[in-house]
Amino acid sequence: MNITEVSVVVVNWNTQDILRDCLRSIYEQCGEIDLEVIVIDNASTDGSIEMVKKNFPQVTLIENSQNLGFAAANNQGIAISKGRYVLLLNSDTIVLDNAIAKTVAFADSHLEAAVVGCRVLNPDRTLQPTCFMFPSILNMLLSTTYLYKLFPKSKFFGRERMAWWNRNDIREVDVVTGCFMLVRWDAIKKVGTMDERFFMYGEETDWCYRFKQAGWKILFTPCAEIIHLGGQSAQKRATTMVVQLRKSILQFMKKHHGPLVYRTACLLIISFLAVRMPIWSVIAFFQRAQNSEAAIKKRAYWTGITNILFGRTDS
Repeated sequence: MNITEVSVVVVNWNTQDILRDCLRSIYEQCGEIDLEVIVIDNASTDGSIEMVKKNFPQVTLIENSQNLGFAAANNQGIAISKGRYVLLLNSDTIVLDNAIAKTVAFADSHLEAAVVGCRVLNPDRTLQPTCFMFPSILNMLLSTTYLYKLFPKSKFFGRERMAWWNRNDIREVDVVTGCFMLVRWDAIKKVGTMDERFFMYGEETDWCYRFKQAGWKILFTPCAEIIHLGGQSAQKRATTMVVQLRKSILQFMKKHHGPLVYRTACLLIISFLAVRMPIWSVIAFFQRAQNSEAAIKKRAYWTGITNILFGRTDS
């Protein structure tokens, strides 16, 4: 009897075409590894469900009647998974050169790791910087001032995004980006699944933090590579997602660092949004298009400010 080594969990929301490419790459690049693929569809309306049923009948498909968010949907997949490892894989990824098997082999030789991430590339095969530090007041301050953009190779100013690191060596990190996240089932049993209060963004940060608090390591290996298109579902709700990202950071600070740090974080994000909103308002006025980038950001920044001021920071 074969033992399922990896349960690949893919959450989908209206990404039919790229989901097809993702699933095809999984099966083409699985090599000798025994895996199962679980797709959780968050109430897509673009034909994603029909495509999976027609082209990938071997996939276990969960059809949600509403968009439950990234964390809750992944937890649905984890709940029915049979593998020694669970691989959370974004629908907008392409698996390259037997990457899943390579990452599993690495994890098998590093039993202290709860989570393993791999090298992520842009569609043009340039490096997409993944892995980052946990949110902190210092990191938020540096992000607010944009100094990490002025000094991207600085280990201090670029510390949160680890911008100085070219991702070419094995390294212990704080957070592995959720687009490709191999998680040991034994660690999940001890720590639990994702916190569903994080609707989108921040859930992998919270999960990695909990694994570390329990004594596990979060490791990155360059031995495997994937392509990540990036933000395909989020682009469909750009205004909501701009706000959601910042709300998730505040959720993390409130959950793990107490009221004083949380209030300081709120002030930093309000400052970040308030300084930029007038600029985007002026640009939006001259563009005169409701769906222009400037108009979207103006609405998003105003929504973010009001949400924080009125305490609506929980997802």
